[in-house]
Amino acid sequence: MKPTILIAALLSLGIAGSSLPVSANAQTTAASSIADAQRQRADYIRSHYSKFEYQIAMRDGKKLFTAVYVPLDARPAKTYPVLMVRTPYSIAPYGAANYKPMLAPTADYEKDGYIFVFQDVRGTYMSEGEFVNMRPHISQKKSAQDVDESSDTYDTIEWLLRHQPYNNGKFGQWGISYPGFYTSAGAIDSHPALKAVSPQAPIADWFRGDDMHRHGALNLAMAFNFFHSFGQPRPKPTDQRGWKEPEFGTPDGYQFFLQLGSLKNVNEKFFKERIAFWNDIVAHPDYDNFWQSRNLLPHLKNIKAAVLTVGGWYDTEDLYGPLQTFAAIEKQNPGIQNHMIMGPWIHGGWTRTDGDKVGDSNFGYKTSDTYKPLEYAFFRHYLKGGDKPALPKAMVFETGANRWRQFDSWPPKQAKAENLYLMENGKLSFRQTTQTQPFSEYISDPAKPVPYTTETLTGWSKNYVAADQRFAASRPDVLVFQSDVLEQDVTLAGPLEADLFASVTGTDADFVVKLIDVLPANAKDGEVQRGHAQILVRGEPFRARYRDSYSQPKALVPNEVTRIRFGINDVMHTFQRGHRIMVQVQSSWFPFIDRNPQTFVPNIYQADEKDFVKANHRIWHNASYPSALKVRILPAS
Repeated sequence: MKPTILIAALLSLGIAGSSLPVSANAQTTAASSIADAQRQRADYIRSHYSKFEYQIAMRDGKKLFTAVYVPLDARPAKTYPVLMVRTPYSIAPYGAANYKPMLAPTADYEKDGYIFVFQDVRGTYMSEGEFVNMRPHISQKKSAQDVDESSDTYDTIEWLLRHQPYNNGKFGQWGISYPGFYTSAGAIDSHPALKAVSPQAPIADWFRGDDMHRHGALNLAMAFNFFHSFGQPRPKPTDQRGWKEPEFGTPDGYQFFLQLGSLKNVNEKFFKERIAFWNDIVAHPDYDNFWQSRNLLPHLKNIKAAVLTVGGWYDTEDLYGPLQTFAAIEKQNPGIQNHMIMGPWIHGGWTRTDGDKVGDSNFGYKTSDTYKPLEYAFFRHYLKGGDKPALPKAMVFETGANRWRQFDSWPPKQAKAENLYLMENGKLSFRQTTQTQPFSEYISDPAKPVPYTTETLTGWSKNYVAADQRFAASRPDVLVFQSDVLEQDVTLAGPLEADLFASVTGTDADFVVKLIDVLPANAKDGEVQRGHAQILVRGEPFRARYRDSYSQPKALVPNEVTRIRFGINDVMHTFQRGHRIMVQVQSSWFPFIDRNPQTFVPNIYQADEKDFVKANHRIWHNASYPSALKVRILPAS
């Protein structure tokens, strides 16, 4: 096995990872250690577990392929709890003699002893039935044909209780990303035996905030790559991976997607109408019933299990999901044990990385090591009667100060609402003053969109979320507003909201608002000089056509000042004294977000090349039009 593959494998165990440069000999030694650890873990599983495969019938008769790993010493006098993962990404390897090299987030679970269950969800790989992306939940099931992920989870647990010997009657479920969605869905109207669930980076709403869209704006690079691979048809059960990687013909994703032109060219040039869900995206440009029915949040009810929702502040795919999942469960299931952990992690980074750095942010230590014992104790308590974990309602990592904090609610009740006003001459202040220049302006040109990263790649960046933004600040189509040097620490905790007053010469526009931590002139990261670096803390795009309604888009009136308000995902960040707070405003973020043609058309996915036009954008900032970023300030302890 190649060293790079070995390192990636051990990163998934949370063992490897360093921000320091290493020599070739050190890399070889590390690869050897990784290989040894990987073999030892796989050997332990092979020698301590028996694997069985089943086709478990659901209430409508469809059978879901399920692999079960049972401890060898399981017997009537020694039973074990069940820990389950349901996934659309395959439970390979298939065959009773072929074992997974890892069964849980860490080896502790495998040594402690659980019955591990893995299931191909309906319509994927070896399971029967039709696969439906983000399958809508059916609140009122009137017949056995009314199935969803909640009912499939319930039926699976019921079958295992009856047919899998030596279980102790207690079930847990976990999963990251799409498996996180199945974990959330499985908790709805949950089976009485389901005692603990951990939705991790769970998808909640694919239109408003997760993965494929941000406030209705398409995540172009992700959607194109993901559905080109994942969206391939699977006409019948198979144990073969059907993914097909795109052939870009260049390593430069910015150039590729720019030359692609209008998104109506995607089917003509690449997908050829074969990717069903891409066709659904094109057919449903607005928040109609297709997307609304796939919003899981209103359905997160009748949950009896203890819940531990996990997410990462630097998750470019699913940050909206864990924050909103925690909030919805808290509101709709009073009295249950409901906890949230948010760390300084990329997508799945709490399990797959050390969590010591992301992009240009360095946290100084392995933050994942703080999390893993808590997750382990959570399942052990509820499934095996272990000591109760020391979990607060919300445990969050405070970036900027690089420390963990605990709260009895999220957002913290003591956080106070304030406005950061955008002002003339690029000023940013908590106090609004009289201004002689009522607006700042820039030309937005779809032919030269602002890039979201300086990386050269065709996929989507994992590091842009904490990257130095000086490359953007130097562009004439990016407005920069900056505070004076802070005389004391300022800690923001909770959701943000952009409150812009804008006028444009076109009839549609996007607005991207970025919150940035500006380092002092003498800042260093080890031996690396970082003076005046502009480190992204949070950024969010918004499609102005949805300013009044996601489901009923409306054109902008040229040159008319319009209020545009939109939510931005939560932060927990301290701007230290000596730093500055910066806000950047722009109208493209490419190709993370597709280009707005800036001419209002009913369906942007069907826009013609002639619809893409330059436009002058003004952000107003005076007493009549006080553009601001609304924040919550946490008082010092």
